[in-house]
Amino acid sequence: MLPVPEGLDGMRVDAGLAKLLGLSRTVVAELAATGDVLLDGKPAGKSDRLTAGGLLEVTLPEPDAPLEVVAEPVDGLKVLHDDDDIVVVDKPVGVAVHPSPGWTGPTVVAGLAAMGLRISTSGAAERQGVVHRLDAGTTGVMVVAKSEHAYTVLKRAFKERTVDKGYHALVQGHPDPTRGTIDAPIDRHPRHDYKFAVVAGGRPSVTHYEVIEAFRAASLVDVKLETGRTHQIRVHFSALRHPCVGDLTYGADPVLARKLSLSRQWLHARTLGFAHPADGRHVEFTSEYPADLAAALDVLRAES
Repeated sequence: MLPVPEGLDGMRVDAGLAKLLGLSRTVVAELAATGDVLLDGKPAGKSDRLTAGGLLEVTLPEPDAPLEVVAEPVDGLKVLHDDDDIVVVDKPVGVAVHPSPGWTGPTVVAGLAAMGLRISTSGAAERQGVVHRLDAGTTGVMVVAKSEHAYTVLKRAFKERTVDKGYHALVQGHPDPTRGTIDAPIDRHPRHDYKFAVVAGGRPSVTHYEVIEAFRAASLVDVKLETGRTHQIRVHFSALRHPCVGDLTYGADPVLARKLSLSRQWLHARTLGFAHPADGRHVEFTSEYPADLAAALDVLRAES
């Protein structure tokens, strides 16, 4: 139970409550539909307008039971480096980093457990040891903390942006200029909860890029991330009207995707460099292109 703040005056119930409570608009809409949102004692619909000073009563569902990690081998998950503090893996496509609501596919943490690798117990139970993430549809190199010390050090390094994160992306068309920086804030898409977008007032997001190979219909781009927002590369290049090839969610051409036999975005976490948490020495790891991305490049090179 809480009063409607001045800043939400006139906003729709779903948008205002999502902002106020940190929930998705979909969840708020479901609460409103079941009569669990009252405004001044009366049921409020998702499209009703909030009035400053009005009294909101929201009945939230019971929290879900904690997700568990069940050891399960993951095809294609490769260990690039393993020591007492860290394990560096090459993540295949279609694998999430850790369990999450609604995800029933394989995960990195379950794959590591199946290999008998002990990881840090820091973090929520389902994502212990996880210091950064890759989308399920993005392949490449990532690090998981094995010791508590490594978890603390690496979490701080990612937060302070001292980690060198290098990606390769195949984007449609030819970015102009061929080398540049995209500095545009990112937040949830205003209409589609499953997407993100460049939004005024969003979280600061900075992407540096350089074209390293140009083809007739696309460009291979080396990308360095200064920040690490969800879907950042995909959103930024879509905003430039050069979406990642195969990324139908963010406006890619389905005809080109079919031609290159791509069923996901052409985006690969190529390199990862950081100060090793044990002694501070700089280490860097590289992941080779998986078969589907390499095959798409072969098709484009054959045409050039």
